[in-house]
Amino acid sequence: MGTNPGAESLRSTLTGVVAGLLDRAGAPGAAVVLIRDGALVLAEGIGSCDLGRTRPLDPDARFSVYSVAKIVLAVVALRLVEAGRLDLDSPIRAVLPELPLDRTVTVRRLLNHTSGLPDYTTMPEYHRDLRADPGAPWTTDEFLARTLSLGLLFPPGDGWAYSNVGFLLIGRAIERVTRRRLGAALRDLVFAPLGLRRTTVAETLDDTRDLTPGYSDGLDRDGGLHDIARRYHPGWVAHGLVLSTAPEVARVLDAVFDGRLLGSDLVSAMLDAVAVPETHELIAKPGYGLGLMVDLGSPHGLVAGHGGEGPGYSTAAFHFPDAGGHRLTSVALTNRDAHDLGVRVAFALATAHAEANRMSR
Repeated sequence: MGTNPGAESLRSTLTGVVAGLLDRAGAPGAAVVLIRDGALVLAEGIGSCDLGRTRPLDPDARFSVYSVAKIVLAVVALRLVEAGRLDLDSPIRAVLPELPLDRTVTVRRLLNHTSGLPDYTTMPEYHRDLRADPGAPWTTDEFLARTLSLGLLFPPGDGWAYSNVGFLLIGRAIERVTRRRLGAALRDLVFAPLGLRRTTVAETLDDTRDLTPGYSDGLDRDGGLHDIARRYHPGWVAHGLVLSTAPEVARVLDAVFDGRLLGSDLVSAMLDAVAVPETHELIAKPGYGLGLMVDLGSPHGLVAGHGGEGPGYSTAAFHFPDAGGHRLTSVALTNRDAHDLGVRVAFALATAHAEANRMSR
């Protein structure tokens, strides 16, 4: 941002807003990025990567992004649709015939959570086994067997319920169609085309060795905050654990909306959201498209992106089509698993930028 006084004032405002949110949440730090009209405005590590506040957080620190990865999975699925290798409205059984799935469970319904499939995060045994041994995850077959045995929550297409298992099936379909491991397929179809060097899919604990520390009070009996970065096995994230940095996550989301990854018809399909029967303090009218959380009632246009949460981290990446007259992409990766902290930081950055822009006119 150089020595431009206006730019420095904006940077100070934005970092101050983030620091306040981190302090209130008891989180050590966050890596944040703000892109305005395709140009980088802010890329900062704010706070620290340790509880003792002795090591500043690097702007390029690597995090587990958790469900922010659903954006990438949806983009890859849609690139395969574009290539004629997947069909949005065909039964997923056409690709995965070995699974006992209703024929009305389609790729589209998996991507927008209208398939009726249940989710393992509501199962007490999932949380019991995770806490008992964070290093020994269920296998993919266990995730499917335990979850699918519960049956459908509603007839596919007749309701909405968030399901990580739905995206596990999307990941398996990607592997089946491309004949590649998920990490290789995502690299070939998204990461490499965008020149991303630090975004990967983790499969083993060794793959997490360069993660920034992530603090959780949910895996240990003493209730204290502990770093879980090298204890929590990636296999506990059934749809695949993506590791990335704030700048690279921002490049992915910005590329979705500027047409570098998908044609305009498929971007429109991603944004064609069903109403979500929930409320959110920051999202006026919650909806869900294809791998995208969407605000159907935002004053900033069709705001879309995704939050991510899991042990040690709270993350978010959102695109604001018209925030104070600018197109913004806001990313926040925080190293504590406080609920919705990443979403609050990402929205606060966009809001603070729009207000600063209004005041400067």
